[in-house]
Parts: sequence; structure tokens; C-alpha cells
Amino acid sequence: MTNLKYCPGVTIIGSIIDMGLHMGMCFLTLVVSLPSLKPPTCGKNVSYLDCDKRASSLQIGVFYCALYIIAIGTGGTKPNISTMGADQFDDYEPKERAHKLTFFNWWMFSIFFGTLFANTFLVYLQETSGWGIGYGIPTIMLLVAIIAFVFGTPVYRHKPRGESPFTRMAKVLVATTRKWNTSVPADPKELYELTLDEYATPGKYRIDHSSSLSFLDKAAVKVDGPASGWDLCPVTQVEQTKQMIKMIPILCATFIPSTLMAQTHTLFIKQGTTLNRHIGDFEIPPASLSVFVTISMLISLVIYDRLFVPFVRKYTKNPRGITLLQRMTVGLIIHIVTMIVASRVERHRLSVVKEHGILTMKQIVPLKIYILIPQFALLGVADCFLEVAKLEFFYDQAPEGMKSLGTAYFTTSLGVGYFLSSFILSTIANVTKKHGHHGWILNNLNASRLDYYYAFYAVLSSVNFLFFLFVAKYFKYNAEVTDVEQESKKDIGKITEQSYVSG
Repeated sequence: MTNLKYCPGVTIIGSIIDMGLHMGMCFLTLVVSLPSLKPPTCGKNVSYLDCDKRASSLQIGVFYCALYIIAIGTGGTKPNISTMGADQFDDYEPKERAHKLTFFNWWMFSIFFGTLFANTFLVYLQETSGWGIGYGIPTIMLLVAIIAFVFGTPVYRHKPRGESPFTRMAKVLVATTRKWNTSVPADPKELYELTLDEYATPGKYRIDHSSSLSFLDKAAVKVDGPASGWDLCPVTQVEQTKQMIKMIPILCATFIPSTLMAQTHTLFIKQGTTLNRHIGDFEIPPASLSVFVTISMLISLVIYDRLFVPFVRKYTKNPRGITLLQRMTVGLIIHIVTMIVASRVERHRLSVVKEHGILTMKQIVPLKIYILIPQFALLGVADCFLEVAKLEFFYDQAPEGMKSLGTAYFTTSLGVGYFLSSFILSTIANVTKKHGHHGWILNNLNASRLDYYYAFYAVLSSVNFLFFLFVAKYFKYNAEVTDVEQESKKDIGKITEQSYVSG
């Protein structure tokens, strides 16, 4: 086992962030429970557009305050929890390393299993017993999770806490800028680097010089006289910065796929409200449609981890079966297929709308809601490939000491994707209304052309797929940390032997 130093500061900060997330959930529960914080209702038969009653400034303020606190708490917990979970495995123990290769599969499985509970039981409670109960239960469960996290602290492995990765990267960029006119020596050995003894302590790893992003090597060019960390950086620090920067093109290629995920919570659900949702006397809540994404994801993950990987591993000799970028490629292809299917389904729905002369948004289209299942299920399969591989890729390719920043790339892609989805939606809606045209996206879906919108997404996803293939072709994976450690030990051994002989 690697001797990892106990670092209570990490746990304290994590607990504070968790408490902030819990506070946000408490506020949100109060908003939907207390009459003084709830906006006035206009009755069941009156739509929001026809209602002249509006929430007060206090009610709006508390509501948005709760959402922003939850957003901040989520941004602080998601990257760190997954990183901390992966850090519990020792890379130098063969069995633990083998388990680590499947960790993110089962990590995402547990996340989506919780989502399945939320999309079935909690949504049903919200529809039948009220939003207060629906939000109250996850708030209580979150409190239980915080208590379990705090009491489990003594048994966790904590990696040594070093300098902030942002500071380390900033120093390299500043040093590079200051020495922009400096020429880099042809021999990398002439660049500044710490002694091997500095990397002999647990938690510190030396990274050899690479030819990628060579302009950053200027930060490691030795200068005359004393120099601060903002003027001179060791090669390892420069290489860490390179590893984080070279993942940015891959990160950018994941923004469009993340916008597709937003459709499952917006337009896909709104489509469901126009269809026949009855099974006997029971009416399916539209929001529970996303349960098919979850079920598809859970089934796909089990099949992928237990059947696909062992089978493919025999031929590829890759412990993961296929590489992370190859796995992401499959997910991107399924995304394109999903939007083509969604466009065809919507075109069929609109043909039925036209056939029955349905004009208003309140009229139900005589089609069962089951026709939407394929597009939800396909997105679940795509998530099995793309989202899991994306999370593992950004963790795996981030250097030691910057793993949390790497997994933050994953959450960044989701956040940017959702913002981008809103931008694309509003832009398409405005552009298609110009020059007297009817517009593709209206409040009344029965008068909209979502089939065109989904077809546009299929084309956009195809273009993004080509961009992904381009950046993936030139991406070079980092050396495994175990290989780096073994090389370091060999070099340290040589120096020790030379010192013994000379002595």
C-alpha cells in the first residue's frame, strides 16, 4: 500500500461544501412547502401564460438563492467525490489497479441508480403528495450522506495536499510569457528540473519532458541569478500544465453532446405532455419519462462491464477493452442516431396532429407516450459510452495532484452544454421566426417543427463528431503512473549506487 498522508483540511472543506448543498436543498424544500414562500396559484385549469398572478420579490429571491447554493455545492462536490473515490485504489497493487479500471463504470451505475429512484418514487410523490414531500425526502437523505461521509473520514486515504493546481499552471504561463523571446535549448536535459530525491517522497511524481506544446518549455529555461517560481518552473510542473491544456480540445468537443442531454429534461419531456399518457386509470407523469434513460444506462453499463470488456480485451489486449477515446467515439455516434430517430418520431407525431386537425396546445395527440421511449433509451446507451468514458478520461489523463481539476472538466462540459442548449434553442427560435415565417419552436408544440430542430441537432452533432475525430487523432495518452514511478526508482537507484561507489 502506498503511504498516503492524512489531510484533515480536505475533509473539512468537503464537509462545508456538502453542508452548503444541504442548506440549498433545505431552502428549496421550504420554498415549495411554506405558503408564504410559494407563489400564488391560478387553479388547475389555468395555464401559466394566462395567469396574471406573479411571485413576490421575496419568493423569487429565496427560490433563486436556493438554486444558486445547490449549484455551488454541486460544483464543489461532484469533481471531488469521484476523484476521492478513485484515489482509494492503490495504483501499485495489481488487484486494486484492476478494480480501479472498472470504478467509474460502477460509480456512474450508483449515480444513475439513485436517479432511477428519483425519477420513479420521488416524482410519483411530487405528483400525489406534493412538492414538499418530494424535496423533503432527498434533503433528509443528503443529511444522512453527510453524516456518513464525516464519520467515514478515518478510513479514507487522503493524498498529500500540495500547491493549488491553478497556481502551478499560472506560474508556468507567467514564466513562459516573461521569457517569450528566450530560445529553448535543443537538449531537454539543460532545462531546469528538481533533483530525483525531491520525487522520492510519496505523492510526488516526476514527469519526463515531452515535445508537445513546446513553447511552454520556455518556463523551464534557466536564468541568470536568483529566480522565483513565477520566473522559473521545473520540467515536471511544465509537463503537468501541458497535460491539462492538451485536454481542452477534447473538452470543447464534449460541449455539443452535453446539449443533447439537456433535451431529455426539456423538449423530450414537453413532447410527452402532448401524448396519451394513460395506462388504465394511471397517468404517467411526463417528468418520469427520463427513467428510460436511467434504465437503459444501468443495463448498458452491466453488459459493457461484464460482457463487452472481457470479450474485446482478448483481442485488443487493452485492460479497458477499448481506449477511452474509442469509447467516447461510440457514444458520439449513438448521439447522432438518437437525434435522427427523435426527428423521425416527431415527424410522425406531427403527421397525426395534422390528420386529426389538432390546433391548440391543450389538445392531446392520439398517440401513446411509448413512441418516445426509443430516443430516451438510445441516450441512455450513449451515456454508458460517452459520459463514463469522459469522466474517466479527464481523471486518468490529469497529472497527479490535479485529478480534481481533471474531473472538474467533466462537470464543466455539462454546465457549458446546458447553457449552450438554451442559447441554441433561443437562437433557432428567433431566427426561424424572421421574415414572417412560422418558427420551429413555439409554446404550442402541435404548431412547431421540432422535427426540423432535431434534424439540425443531428447535423450539428455530425460536424462536432468530425471535430472530435480530428483532435482525438492527435491526442497522445500520458504514460501510466506506475511506469513513471518505476523509471524514477531506477534513476534513484543508479544515483545511490554511484554515490556508494564513489564513497
